[in-house]
Amino acid sequence: MRVLVIGSGGREHALLLGLADDPSVTELHVAPGNAGTAAIATNHGVDVASADEVVALARTVAVDLVVIGPEVPLVLGVADALRAAGFATFGPGADAARIEGSKAFAKDVMAAAGVRTAHAEVVDNPANLDAALDRFGPTWVVKDDGLAAGKGVVVTTDRAAARDHAAECLESGHPVLLESFLDGPEVSLFCLVDGETVVPLIPAQDHKRVGDGDAGPNTGGMGAYTPLPWLPEEVTARIVTEVVEPVAAEMVRRGCPFSGLLYAGLAIGEQGPAVVEFNCRFGDPETQAVLALLKSPLGQALNATATGTLADLPPLEWADGAAVVVVIAAENYPASPRTGDVITGAEGPGVLHAGTKRDAEGNIVSAGGRVLGIVGVGEDLAAARAQAYERVAGVKLPGSHHRTDIGLAALEGRISL
Repeated sequence: MRVLVIGSGGREHALLLGLADDPSVTELHVAPGNAGTAAIATNHGVDVASADEVVALARTVAVDLVVIGPEVPLVLGVADALRAAGFATFGPGADAARIEGSKAFAKDVMAAAGVRTAHAEVVDNPANLDAALDRFGPTWVVKDDGLAAGKGVVVTTDRAAARDHAAECLESGHPVLLESFLDGPEVSLFCLVDGETVVPLIPAQDHKRVGDGDAGPNTGGMGAYTPLPWLPEEVTARIVTEVVEPVAAEMVRRGCPFSGLLYAGLAIGEQGPAVVEFNCRFGDPETQAVLALLKSPLGQALNATATGTLADLPPLEWADGAAVVVVIAAENYPASPRTGDVITGAEGPGVLHAGTKRDAEGNIVSAGGRVLGIVGVGEDLAAARAQAYERVAGVKLPGSHHRTDIGLAALEGRISL
C-alpha cells in the first residue's frame, strides 16, 4: 500500500512513523513534510490547501491511500476532491469538517444529538457584544467561530480581556462564540469514525497554556501524555456512548456522515463528560503520545476507515505503560516566533519534527512556532516523563522554551474527578 500523508507538523511525522511500522505499507509520501519526515518519506512541495495540486500529486505517485492531517485542507474540501478522483481518503469531506470549522454548527449538532456542552451564544454584531458579555462570567470563554490553529480561545476572569479578544475576532470578520465555563479536568479522546461506526483510541490530556502551571496564553499545545491514570475506563466508555456515537449518528441523519478521525475535547465535571470542542482530525500534540503506544497496524486502521470497512477491523491493541510528548517551541511563540535558528540534536530517538526545514548548508533549522515534539515511553508515567525530558536535554535551539510539567499533575495525584 502506497500512502500519501498531507501536512507538515509533528502530527504528520508521528503518523508517518506509525505507518512505517505497518508491514502492509510499502511506500510513504508526504506533502509538504519537514526536515524530519524526509528521513522516512518522500517530501513533495505542494500547496495542501489546493485540491487540484493534491489530487495531481496523488495521481503522479499513484497512491492507494491519502491521509489528511491538518484541518485547513479538510474544511476546504480537499478530501472531497480526492474521493471524486477515486482515491481512498482518510479525513472528512467539507460538510462534515464543519464540526471543527464552525463552532456554531458543532453546537447545533450537539443540541440535536442531546450531547452535553456549554451554554453558548453567537455574536456577529459588535453592537451586541457588551450585552452578551453581561450574560456570562465570572469566567468568560470567548471563541473565534472559525479555524484558529488552537489559539482562537480565550478563557479569562478579566471581562476587559474577554471583550478585547471578542472585538478582535469581530473586526477580522469572524463571529464569536461566548460560552459558559465548563469545570473539571480536560480529556482528548480520538475516535476513528466511519458513518455510525466508532472505534476509540486511548484518551490523552493536552497542555494548552504556554507556561508551567497552565500560565500564559493558549497555544496549539505544549505537550501531552497518555493514558490518564485518573480517568476510569467506564468514563471513556461513557464519552463514546453519550458523546461520539450520538454526534456521528446525527451527522449521518443530516446527510454529512463523518469519515476519519473525530476528536472530542471534553471537560469531566460532576455530571459527567461535557464537550469543550470537536476537531475533524488527529490532535497535535496528543497524536505523538497516543500513536507511540499503538501496537495494531496503523495503515490498516486508517485504510479501513477510509474504505468504509471500519466495522470489520480487529480490536485495536495497545502497549502497556505510558507515553509523554514535550513540545520545544521557538523564541516568542505563541506570538511571532523567531525562525531560521540551527537546531542540534534534532535527529535523535523520539524527536518528532514540527516546524523544521533544511537550510542551504544542509543544517536543520527552525521554521515555525512549535519546532519539535520530544516523545518518551516508559512502564509508567514517571518513566515516560523521565525519558522525554532526558531527550529534551539533548536538543539545543537558541531562545527556545518548553514546559517542564507535562503530566506532572497526574503523576503527583493532583487531578481527580
